[in-house]
Amino acid sequence: MLLTGADVEKAVAELAGVIRRTPMIASRVLSERTGADVWLKCENLQRTGSFKPRGAYLRISRLSDSERARGVVAASAGNHAQGVAWSATELGIASRVYMPEGASLPKIAATKAYGAEVILAGETVDDALVEAQRHADRTGAVLIHPFDHPDVVAGQSTVGAEIVEQLPGVSTVVVPLGGGGLLAGVAAAMRASRPDVEVIGVQAVQAAAWPASLAANHPVPAVSMNTVADGIAVARPGDVPFEHVSEYVDRVVTVSEEELSTALLLMLERAKMVIEPAGAAGVAATVGGLLDLSGTVCVVLSGGNIDPLLLRHVITHGLTAAGRFLTFTATVSDRPGGLLALLELLRDQGASVLDVVHSRVADDLYLGEVQVTVSVETRGPDHQLSVRRALGDAGFLREDSR
Repeated sequence: MLLTGADVEKAVAELAGVIRRTPMIASRVLSERTGADVWLKCENLQRTGSFKPRGAYLRISRLSDSERARGVVAASAGNHAQGVAWSATELGIASRVYMPEGASLPKIAATKAYGAEVILAGETVDDALVEAQRHADRTGAVLIHPFDHPDVVAGQSTVGAEIVEQLPGVSTVVVPLGGGGLLAGVAAAMRASRPDVEVIGVQAVQAAAWPASLAANHPVPAVSMNTVADGIAVARPGDVPFEHVSEYVDRVVTVSEEELSTALLLMLERAKMVIEPAGAAGVAATVGGLLDLSGTVCVVLSGGNIDPLLLRHVITHGLTAAGRFLTFTATVSDRPGGLLALLELLRDQGASVLDVVHSRVADDLYLGEVQVTVSVETRGPDHQLSVRRALGDAGFLREDSR
């Protein structure tokens, strides 16, 4: 089941003229922070906004005439849905996509716009996949799995082939990891032409099935699936990707929700790249101190499809993690001028007030006191520490909240 160099070359030839050759962009900020020469492979600029059409198109294009006549069906929270919808429409094939009931409205709308019939089913992608399989069994439609098929992995391997051509001196490739199709494909391409290149997969720690799976030497379901990175929130690694990852990938690391949010914010501010949390996983590992990097490094930005509402939430989360937002609860005098004294202190400290909420009913308040919860903009962790110290010295913070 392992892809060969010939399989990768064939996939490249079949997708030529169909799939965009995405840019490879030097990242000054990541290079400065790591000491390596870091480049970004921008799959967020691929058709439909992610790498997914590579595998979906190749898989669907290889169907027989009788299979095409029965149509295709898929299950996805967003990126695979759009990849299948676009690919099927390009090939003149009917498609149906099952999506979780909580899927983002922009991703549902985009999938419909690419030509698929969308059915909302269940709370998770796994629930939707059950319904997609039932539809396939009932109608004969071909199920297009998001990652667990050799043709899908072969399609994703073209990302690796492009990396080798665009960055001949590459020494390390860092890839977001969910079900494993992208990492498996990139690793297969590297082992076929550049076996000296280190290949690293990155998962969200809140949806990390791969470390336990690799330790057990077989796919093991994740214990938790609570991550903002829905694009890599997969309950169980695929069998086909697992064989490739266990054979070809050097290591797998995990990143926290705070690291994902901070990485997304960093790409937005410094690289001017809009990416989704899953697409930022490689960046999070690169700047999070998990990897001792040197030489020429390629970080794959796997997708850029993010709901604007989620983007607002993630930006706020990222700013907080980066020390740019501070929320604290202070105790002030209930007499005129009590709140003013607190606000003047924040002004003098250079902290910009965003929000103030009063409460006179907190359990630990004394008569004549008011509790206020204040949110301010700060300039980083050091500035936050300075603000907290000043608040404590002025008596606004209880001893246990300094």
